[in-house]
Amino acid sequence: MIDPRVSRLAELITGYSVSVKSGDEILIRADVEALPLVRELVRIVVSSGGYPHIMLGDSQIDEIFYRYASDFVLRHLSPIEKFFQEKIDVSISLISSSHTKPLIGIDPERIRVRRAARAELTEIFMRRQAAGELRWNVTIYPTNALAQEAGMGLLEYEEFIFGACMVDRENPIEEWRRKAKEQEHIAGLLSRIDELRVVSEGTDILIKVGGRRWINDDGHHNMPAGEVFTAPVEDGVEGHIAFSFPAIWGGFEVEGVRLEFRSGMVVDASAEKGADKLKKIIETDGGSRRLGEVAFGLNYGITRPTKQILLDEKIGGTMHMALGAAYPETGGMNKSSIHWDLILDLRRGKVYGDNDLIYENGKFLA
Repeated sequence: MIDPRVSRLAELITGYSVSVKSGDEILIRADVEALPLVRELVRIVVSSGGYPHIMLGDSQIDEIFYRYASDFVLRHLSPIEKFFQEKIDVSISLISSSHTKPLIGIDPERIRVRRAARAELTEIFMRRQAAGELRWNVTIYPTNALAQEAGMGLLEYEEFIFGACMVDRENPIEEWRRKAKEQEHIAGLLSRIDELRVVSEGTDILIKVGGRRWINDDGHHNMPAGEVFTAPVEDGVEGHIAFSFPAIWGGFEVEGVRLEFRSGMVVDASAEKGADKLKKIIETDGGSRRLGEVAFGLNYGITRPTKQILLDEKIGGTMHMALGAAYPETGGMNKSSIHWDLILDLRRGKVYGDNDLIYENGKFLA
């Protein structure tokens, strides 16, 4: 018998997040571990008159690809994959891996080459979703591997995930509508600010955001959701920052990341663990040394890091900043084949907006 929380998650995604309608061409990407949720999504999609396309993956297949692919294959951009990116109406992606670091033994340069080859897909995605042509959502399905990475048992992790998505409640859609209103108030506050100053242990950084649009992530693109975000002015980041939690990139873990910015560019980068990988990441392309996103995490149902960015960037009382591509709908213009989120714990920090204290110890003051 299907877990009722899985059914409610499928209903939340299709009925609220992407609003499936008759005639929609819908791409569902997942690892085989998430088949229970995939089945529920397909049931609802076809009942709504939509047409599902299923892409099932597997962690071992990913490892095989990177281990044995020739340089030609790594650099190849499939016209079939490009066609999908240009034509689908809805994209639903389920994080559901059976192995959280399948590429740990792969040369990072091979991963960088592959990501660079797929940069056009990122640009198509960014353009279409900014124009309102593509509805999309990324969610997470609890697996043993993800639970283990988070330091939890599977039952505890299921409760954690379903609680963060609020599908353990009677009416999740109404809960997210209420949350959307709360976050819209914060986005409105931030939209009146020209410059943020973020201060915490090891961090003192100025970020110009004037003229940029703050977006309310209220569950339509991410589930769980719970953040407001924008893109900094490209040359308007000055200072230094020490990120709090480990960051994952292609299965590699980078800890203790410290960055120094001048005129919006990373001029110095170090890490306590994975410094060589960090340097390769920021050298990916011309846009990978600039910030494409700055955001506040507002999901206070997520209280601890799990090494899964979909969750960790939403932790209530944190900020995250992404190196690389900006979301065009924010007004950001930075382009890159990467978008790498790094998280700063502000539960003992402060944020000033145009010299006024607006945020302290993980909460907005107004």
